[in-house]
Amino acid sequence: MTALPRTVLAALTAVLVAALVSPLTPHPAAASTHAATAVPVSTAACAVDPATPKRQLRAMWISSVANIDWPSRTGLGVAAQQAEFRAWLDLAVAKRMNAVIVQVRPTADAFWPSPHEPWSQWLTGTQGGNPGYDPLAFMVAEAHARNLEFHAWFNPYRIANHDDASRLVATHPARRNPGWRFAYGGKLYYNPGIPEVRDFIQDAMMDAVTKYDVDGVHLDDYFYPYPVSGQSIPDSATYARYGGSFPDIADWRRDNVNLLVRELGQRIHAAKPHVSFGISPFGIWRNAGTDPLGSRTSGLQSYDAIYADSRQWVKQGWVDYLAPQIYWHLGFSTAAYEVLTAWWADVVAGTGVQLVVGQAAYRAGASGQEAAWQDPAELSDHLYDNRKHPEIVGDVYFSAKDVKADRIGAFTRVVNAHYTRPALLPARGQAAAPAAPAITSATRGTSGVQLAWTGSATSYAVYRVGGAPSAADPCFFADARNLLRMTRQKTFTDTTTATGSAYTYYVTALGRTHQESAPSAGRTVGAGGGAFSVVIDNADAGFAAGSSWGTSTYSAQPHGTDYRFAEPVAASDPAWFRATVPSAGSYRVEVWYPANAGYNSATPYIVAASGGNRTVTVDQRTGGGAWRDIGTFSLDAGTYNVVGVSRWTSATGYVIADAVRVTKL
Repeated sequence: MTALPRTVLAALTAVLVAALVSPLTPHPAAASTHAATAVPVSTAACAVDPATPKRQLRAMWISSVANIDWPSRTGLGVAAQQAEFRAWLDLAVAKRMNAVIVQVRPTADAFWPSPHEPWSQWLTGTQGGNPGYDPLAFMVAEAHARNLEFHAWFNPYRIANHDDASRLVATHPARRNPGWRFAYGGKLYYNPGIPEVRDFIQDAMMDAVTKYDVDGVHLDDYFYPYPVSGQSIPDSATYARYGGSFPDIADWRRDNVNLLVRELGQRIHAAKPHVSFGISPFGIWRNAGTDPLGSRTSGLQSYDAIYADSRQWVKQGWVDYLAPQIYWHLGFSTAAYEVLTAWWADVVAGTGVQLVVGQAAYRAGASGQEAAWQDPAELSDHLYDNRKHPEIVGDVYFSAKDVKADRIGAFTRVVNAHYTRPALLPARGQAAAPAAPAITSATRGTSGVQLAWTGSATSYAVYRVGGAPSAADPCFFADARNLLRMTRQKTFTDTTTATGSAYTYYVTALGRTHQESAPSAGRTVGAGGGAFSVVIDNADAGFAAGSSWGTSTYSAQPHGTDYRFAEPVAASDPAWFRATVPSAGSYRVEVWYPANAGYNSATPYIVAASGGNRTVTVDQRTGGGAWRDIGTFSLDAGTYNVVGVSRWTSATGYVIADAVRVTKL
């Protein structure tokens, strides 16, 4: 995407608009279970709300080239880089997005330890400089911890934003193989016409695909370079050597790009069928004045200018999705937004290729942009137009810092009008849906209703309806009106409940490509007056532990997002779970911990029972990821430390403190 610093980009805006060269690319009640039977999510006869679609891709580009988004500058320490990236992910979550597209190969370099290409200069300021950690592994893990899809964004051909090969690190493949590159328009590019180059580029990208748990591979719109007045691409010798079957050099160039797209897609799906392959091409394929198959536009044609036959990629099914950069406003005479959405929707119709729209968040409210972009409603109105076309399944915004800037409140308007509810990602492919999960508990506590369930899936969707229906109506799940949260955990606390209201919860399971199971049986939580039950998680205010207790997300079995751990010592140093016990009586105490063969086999749990503390030892090597009953105890009324986890044990391995549930009998 945008390869120029923003200061340069701003200066070029007028020229780019006129030429239509892509601006992106330099760019307390007890729970009771009713007998509702799990039913398939069939919603054909349901009235749905277009403002709360059930499925929609919502993403932003996080650009690394020239430090546009992340890292904000070169030379930041590891902790600072990681804190910045977490903040971008938290922004995405706050805006109810469900994916990020992150640039990991901006200029023939790498944001991971690649055997093919050097470390990116945008990390440390020095090409080849080791940043001291593996950014790609970190980024994928952090995204997945927030249930955001991570699409790795690669620029295929660009080597450098300058044309001096001596400035490349000595080991750079483009320096070791000078015949692989050419200079054009003040930049260096790999020559797309050389078969060895095409193989190398694919190998470099596939290294990331095979080694990391990415959800998608994403290419931007840099193929052959955008035209520069008075210059010709210096590939005539390459054409003479490899283009014999093509009487026209333009057709040969398009075929070179087509080969990269087709072959890369095949390699991705052979290695990891669940990984999505998408491209964000320039918004115009061809104009109808040139080709009757083209759009009613009159701007730069990517088919002719950069040899990108994006229409063919769709028709041949070489990509899973396309995200054309439709960076023009509604009614723009040269390339109207509504004209292009209609055209692209027609192109993808019936092909199985998904269509998302690249949105110009960078233009909304920006100085120097046309009057239309000074209207806070412009960006939101694009999404209203999208609703006319069922083929459009989402949007991607360029770029993260413009989403954050929210000039003239344009993005807030998008969220308030279109993203009031979360959304599942569009399903890909034909994989079978997972089995329906089963809700094991739903209890009203001081912080809300705590849910827990069992299942075997990549992620889960939690739905809530008012009252206690006798059966699950498929229309509960037709859109996102009842959708509360998607999570990769098997627990969730609903903090939005109202006192005196009864609710019924359902959970569905989603596979890696987002096929959804039938809903679980419903679990109803009464309006009040029932038995007391409370859950205290290690992240809650009721938890306290000393400095020797660490925090971990290592296990996939935590209650909530993390848990606490400590080495065993010959001293108690307990981690305490504090609760308000409403009345003296008998209470069941349950504990939740992630299990691991290296954890402690005799972890002491201390229960502050009436008449004195009681200690129960638990083998934390097994039985994790679920509530475990450690007994019934007489408790006094009041607010106090009810349950503790002690470090005083002769057994080896970490002792774990994660969550406690106390229920009145």
